[in-house]
Amino acid sequence: MEETFWIQSEADGTPIFTKKFFSDKKPKALVQIAHGMAEHIQRYDEFAQFLVEQGIFVYGNDHRGHGESGLKQGLLGYFSERDGFLKAAKDLYQITKQMKNDYPDTPLFLFGHSMGSFLARCYMQQHSEEIDGVILSGTGYFPYHLTAFGKQIALRLEQKKASPLMNKLAFGGYNRKISYPKTAFDWLSRDDREVQKYVEDPLSGYIPTARFFVDLFTGIEQMQNKNANRAVHKDLPLLFISGDHDPVGNYGRGVWKSAELYESLGFRHITVLLYEKARHELLHEINRKEVFSSILKWMEQHL
Repeated sequence: MEETFWIQSEADGTPIFTKKFFSDKKPKALVQIAHGMAEHIQRYDEFAQFLVEQGIFVYGNDHRGHGESGLKQGLLGYFSERDGFLKAAKDLYQITKQMKNDYPDTPLFLFGHSMGSFLARCYMQQHSEEIDGVILSGTGYFPYHLTAFGKQIALRLEQKKASPLMNKLAFGGYNRKISYPKTAFDWLSRDDREVQKYVEDPLSGYIPTARFFVDLFTGIEQMQNKNANRAVHKDLPLLFISGDHDPVGNYGRGVWKSAELYESLGFRHITVLLYEKARHELLHEINRKEVFSSILKWMEQHL
């Protein structure tokens, strides 16, 4: 079963579209999904239905500036005029509180993909005691000089206008290791049908605003801040999953670098799964059933 509803953001009143996947049985666990940049929660239906069949209920929202939330705001690819990334992370916690109210004493895992993994890593810094594990899909590591440089460029542009320049700087090289790409988004998946669905989806793949990139780079700096990560409780289980052909994770290197950051701080339960030849969107890859099963197995080990 599915249900959709709206919440008013406690951060600033922005309406946030939220979706719940459930059955008439009692859940053994809950998963909260934080989707990636320039996409929306409806793209996670197949994964969510798989989890519900396993007795795990799923909640997920369209982040501010994305999907139905962005349509209601009137501007896709725009978080807020200030502190947008922080507000998006606060929106996630607001949904966590509702999940805990709906299903008290039920284990809760946070799943973040790509930009959603960046949000999840910032969320952890504030609320690690509230969750039982974090799954980071398609995450990466980004040197400070690159994010600082990108932010300075983005700040000089018109903030509420889509920025092809920033989009090209951020993603322009992502197809470079693919021979004869059919679309600008082949780096997402080896499954041509899934890539085509993304291309044809009006709520996916659009060019975000300059202000969005300011917020994104600010969020990346925050998620990699060692002092902020010291606040996360060290027994929190972390699962890093990525394709070794994913440019966001620098073909595996950035995934390992991210895992090593937490290991250096004393985290005790870190798992890294890299899938050979898989690209950025593991949940839309040709081996997605294998990925679904791996995520389920890991969660069951931490119930």
